[in-house]
Amino acid sequence: MTRLTLSEPTKSKKSSGLSGFALPAGIFGLAAITAVIAANLSVSVIESASETAVKEELQLSDLGWADVDAAGLNVFLIGTAPNEAARFRALTSAGKVVDAARVIDQMDVVESKSLAPPRFSIEILRNDAGISLIGLIPESTDRDTMLETMTRVAGDESVSDLMETARHPMPEGWEDAIDFAMDALRILPRSKISVAADEVAVTAMTDSRDEKARVETELSRSRPDDLKITLDISAPRPVITPFTLRFIKTEEATRFDACSADSEAARERIIAAARAAGVEGQTSCTIGLGVPTTRWADAAELAIKAVDDLGGGTVTIADASIALIALEGTPQAQFDQVVGVLENNLPGVFDLSVELPASPESTAEGPPEFLATLSPEGAVALQGRVSSQAARITADSYAKAAFGSNVVRMSARVVDDLPRTWPVRVLAGIEALSQLGAGSVVVTPDTVTVRGKTGNANAQDIIARLLVDKLGEDARFSVDVSYDEALDPDAALPTPQECKARIVRVVGDRKIRFEPGSDALDSTGRQIMDDIAEVLQGCGEISLEIQGHTDSQGREVMNQQLSQSRAETVLRELRNRRVLTSTFSAVGYGEANPIDTNDTEEGREANRRIEFVLIEPGNDTEEALANQEQTESEDAQSE
Repeated sequence: MTRLTLSEPTKSKKSSGLSGFALPAGIFGLAAITAVIAANLSVSVIESASETAVKEELQLSDLGWADVDAAGLNVFLIGTAPNEAARFRALTSAGKVVDAARVIDQMDVVESKSLAPPRFSIEILRNDAGISLIGLIPESTDRDTMLETMTRVAGDESVSDLMETARHPMPEGWEDAIDFAMDALRILPRSKISVAADEVAVTAMTDSRDEKARVETELSRSRPDDLKITLDISAPRPVITPFTLRFIKTEEATRFDACSADSEAARERIIAAARAAGVEGQTSCTIGLGVPTTRWADAAELAIKAVDDLGGGTVTIADASIALIALEGTPQAQFDQVVGVLENNLPGVFDLSVELPASPESTAEGPPEFLATLSPEGAVALQGRVSSQAARITADSYAKAAFGSNVVRMSARVVDDLPRTWPVRVLAGIEALSQLGAGSVVVTPDTVTVRGKTGNANAQDIIARLLVDKLGEDARFSVDVSYDEALDPDAALPTPQECKARIVRVVGDRKIRFEPGSDALDSTGRQIMDDIAEVLQGCGEISLEIQGHTDSQGREVMNQQLSQSRAETVLRELRNRRVLTSTFSAVGYGEANPIDTNDTEEGREANRRIEFVLIEPGNDTEEALANQEQTESEDAQSE
């Protein structure tokens, strides 16, 4: 019992020593485990925060193609960059959020395609201030030699070099084009020269017409065989004040005392009218500035023809005033008729005064007469004699009610001692004239004579019944009226196919053009629209699709939008010119229907076009196009 008692305390001491060692060790182990867990949690938080922050920065920089993967402290950028610049931007953006040393680049770059060479061109401007050059040239161009030549040409003037270079092969014909441009610059001190490898366009001003001819000849001779050149050389025109034309026709001679024109075309028209009136030999007409109206040539032609129709006389046009003097002895009826035609066809801006000198050996005025004429254009002239001012006003008002107030020209004189029934006879004659498409009515004390053409096959019977009703059964009158299908408002209307053919003819080799990259017509395009509108106003109701087409340059959606807006511009321009467009439509086809290759400038120019396509009942646009191309190739487009 004693031994047992002594051994128990010994065991108790040993157990106490082990327990005191295990407790600290357990505490340190627990701390280590806690530290590891905390470290792992911190790394996860850092990874997630870095990945989120970099992704947000890439999105804000429009670099959504790049993806992010964080591993530990490293941030990996993955994805395919469209180019090297985009790849660099992605690295830079990530480096703004985390330490750049932590960013690992694992991005690919899209394989780059070879770039097409740019279009090399130079704009050379020369005036009193010097010479300036702007454009893009190949790096291999001998720039120093070109500038030395420019400096010699400029003399005391300055040379401004604003050209840029590109490292691409020199296009074929480039050096020949530069050499030709240098030649043109030497002889044209006021000029603009546009240089490309295949074309040189020269716009310049010379001191005289002779100088203009000499320069054009010299440049044409020096042109290289394979180079296209466009010359727009102008000569200054004198200012003519007043703008004057004086034409004389007598038994002795037919000539101009003075002749002015505002353009080459106007001069040709005026000289042609003079030759038709009897002018022979060399005839000149000065082209100058100062014309009062663009219809100067119209007035000159009409005035010259009036002198010729009278058998002689003198006409003088000074700005917008016209004075016509007939020869002595000209019959009054002939004078009245010619003057009436002239009055009713002159442009509205001109003021006409006429004179019929009395013949010395005869003062008799002849039998009283009233003359009413209706021109094919719808102009009405009332001439001759009326019995009173009230009768004159009544006849004028009656005619304006029948024909329209803007087409009636009253020039009848008030004369006493006319027959009592004269006013009734005058009004009956005017009413008879209203049944004609063109013609005349002559009222005398004895008879009423009606002559002309009409689009109404029953007009002669209608006129006869009218005169019997107004003048009485015993009235003397003569009706000589012929039916003219061209005056029939129904029969005279052309078919839709004829209208389309007329559009093609009136446009000819011209083309509806717009400002570059715009839906705004240029000046030539506006003139063509005037001509097309004139055709369509006489066509009646036809179904027409105005189609806009472009070449293939640029984005397809932009080309479609541009073609649509250009087609709508043409439709709007026709509507502004009082063409009924309720059956017209405007459609843009963009680059979808080329008529030539888009690989050449000429082909692309042909593809940029406006077409007028007839829409047949029951056919869609494609069928109409196919039928049109099958019947007449020149009808494929309205240029």
